[in-house]
Amino acid sequence: MGRPRQYDLDELLGHARSLWIERGVGGLTIRALSARSGASNGAVYHAFGSRDGLLARVWAQEAGRFLAFQRERVEEAMEEGDPISALVVAALAPAAYAGHDADGARLLLAANADDLLASDLDDEGRTHLVRLREELGALHLELASALWGRTDRVAVASVRHCVVTLPAALLLQSTRVADPVARHALEHAVRGIASVTPPT
Repeated sequence: MGRPRQYDLDELLGHARSLWIERGVGGLTIRALSARSGASNGAVYHAFGSRDGLLARVWAQEAGRFLAFQRERVEEAMEEGDPISALVVAALAPAAYAGHDADGARLLLAANADDLLASDLDDEGRTHLVRLREELGALHLELASALWGRTDRVAVASVRHCVVTLPAALLLQSTRVADPVARHALEHAVRGIASVTPPT
């Protein structure tokens, strides 16, 4: 018997992303990916460990693209010496990403890291999600330091509210991610928070 064909992981992830975008999260299954890619069910299970692992890897790949997109814009604002604008750019990044890649933004909105971490993941899938959290945490630290010269818990939490909590409330719904009124409210809320030193 010949050796089983080896499938490129990036190729499988590309097919999986397309299935998620076309059919929604419910349409991305081991069987569907096998049919789309030509890989056997066993090969797909071997690559991802479980359906939860498959979902986590596809979402983590998209989240990594988003974080790179967000960081690039933050660094551009930082180079101009304006940390408040950098914080605003970070907060508005989900809306900007939706304009850049609408399919990718919809995929990101369909799940979140907390739910995926609570699912049945292998060590590799969990590692990808934890690494994304660490990257986001590092960005929060950098912004807090640039804004207020502080990296304590309260300063970092203030940045997190601007970059995660407020965008989730105002933008991260399919009907409002590009709403100019929501973007206006978010920008001015973030500028208000950034203009005052957080409590000690």
